[in-house]
Amino acid sequence: MEFSAAEILLIEDNPLDARYTQIALEELGIANRLTVLPDGEEALAYLYRRGKHVHARRPDCILLDWNLPKTEGSEVLEIIRGDSKLAAIPVIVLTGSREQLDVLQAYHLRANGYITKPVDFSAVQTIMDCCDFRIVLTPGPSGPVPA
Repeated sequence: MEFSAAEILLIEDNPLDARYTQIALEELGIANRLTVLPDGEEALAYLYRRGKHVHARRPDCILLDWNLPKTEGSEVLEIIRGDSKLAAIPVIVLTGSREQLDVLQAYHLRANGYITKPVDFSAVQTIMDCCDFRIVLTPGPSGPVPA
């Protein structure tokens, strides 16, 4: 039986937030493949394998910013949940918004989790609790290198 690390799709329009999330995951020892897309429109093209994303891998988890250009995070989540081929993918809203209405809307649209930035260990624990896939942990940057 062959195992592989889960595919994580991060949809984030702010390059600094995307990089910070990537660094946080790396520092926590998460070695899963992370694909970063800058807006909701491109994310939908990726999920539906259109244009330059014709060979895109189906993500095992989506980290979705709520406030995105072109297509808002709420619209992306609604489209995902309305499509039988995508609906089972865990979607965790990862956003700077602490607005109660945003939280309620995300859960109304069946988000699996809602995490406010920045990403830290408790956020990663939430991701692991919400998603039924393998998180690949490696020693952190200062940890020992496996033989």
